[in-house]
Amino acid sequence: MNMQSSNVMAPPPPKTLEEMRLPEVMMRDILLKTMFRKNVDKVSELAAAICLPAAVTQQLIDAARGQRLLEATGTLNANNGNEMGYQLTDMGKARALDALAQSEYFGAMPVPLDIYREQVKRQSIRNIQITRQQLTQAMGHLVLPDSLLDHLGPAVGSGRSILMYGPPGNGKSSISNGIRDAMGDKIYVPRAIEYAGQVITVYDPIIHSAAEGDLQDPNSLRRVARFDTRYVKCDRPTVITGGELSLDMLDLVYNPTARTYQAPLQLKSSGGIFIVDDLGRQEEPPQALVNRWIVPLEENKDILALQSGEKFEVPFDTLVIFSTNFHPNEIFDQAALRRIFFKIKIDGPSQENFLRIFALVAKKKNMPLDEASLIHLLKQKYPTIGNVYANYQPVFLIDQMRAICDFEGIPYQMTPELIDRAWANMFVRDEHIVK
Repeated sequence: MNMQSSNVMAPPPPKTLEEMRLPEVMMRDILLKTMFRKNVDKVSELAAAICLPAAVTQQLIDAARGQRLLEATGTLNANNGNEMGYQLTDMGKARALDALAQSEYFGAMPVPLDIYREQVKRQSIRNIQITRQQLTQAMGHLVLPDSLLDHLGPAVGSGRSILMYGPPGNGKSSISNGIRDAMGDKIYVPRAIEYAGQVITVYDPIIHSAAEGDLQDPNSLRRVARFDTRYVKCDRPTVITGGELSLDMLDLVYNPTARTYQAPLQLKSSGGIFIVDDLGRQEEPPQALVNRWIVPLEENKDILALQSGEKFEVPFDTLVIFSTNFHPNEIFDQAALRRIFFKIKIDGPSQENFLRIFALVAKKKNMPLDEASLIHLLKQKYPTIGNVYANYQPVFLIDQMRAICDFEGIPYQMTPELIDRAWANMFVRDEHIVK
């Protein structure tokens, strides 16, 4: 899907060691640890392993040779592509082991936090412009009232926080996913960032889907890097959390064995969407969760803390979508509500839209429609629940009827009697169980 913002400026590859803006000892140690752990010895292989251009990698190798930590392994020959090989000296091995004892991190050079900040600005979620057509396309599989898109469009385009509320089973989660699908462009996610000599890993294959052909192929050593390969080109990320979300999931995670940090969920979702589904079902009260987001939402920055207790700022560039089945006044005070920029009520469908959904689902599930059964459903069944329709009900009722037909060994069909049997499973009668 072509978006106006699809031309996100790529992070340029560094040309010199000075441009890296990382401590020299840190770079040297990552080089030595990578050689030790991965057993690579050629510049091209090393450059791919630490995600730097060959020229910069060569500068690092030369510096380590100057300190007698590396040595060349003989002459150039055609078998290794006319490349000089290098190996760790005894001093180099000792240094690599010492460095591994301090931190197990090796591989891709991290991106300094300040340089990462510049990339976040270049690909900010707040630069995105979504048109009605894009949103309609992404929501094409949902039957939604036009007025809903009138509210959703400006909310998404602003890159500000959104609260969706309303009765359960009306597609708040599907709408959140549709918003994600409307953002068809790509951004650059750092494999790791560096702050105060500490490494924080960011790229997470579970959350970030790498763009086709942009994952590094270790065999294509002669490729020309079009961008800084310390980043991975990805779709805009989406993090979806539900009842399991807790406040400590929003803090840095320290790995005491590797002596590195893992970025919290909101940092991994930079440039994308963070969906808090089922707000009100978490162990922490909704007010506490929203309070944790207040500074980031207002100031576009978040505060994280290292093991030492030192606090530092990271960019906060995420469209946060809260979704709840509770009325906002039940779970938030007015101050919290003021800070959530858009509040959108997602109601159940009208009778007309309910029938449209019912017909679409029936067609998809090979269930022939039957007029007498639909009249029975609308005239006999729905009045018993005050004619309140929900988006999940057509799927539920049709799946139930299919299951009954399968069990009875009859072709898929819809009858008033089957409607009654399906309906009985959708609601539990309020009756006292005699103990």
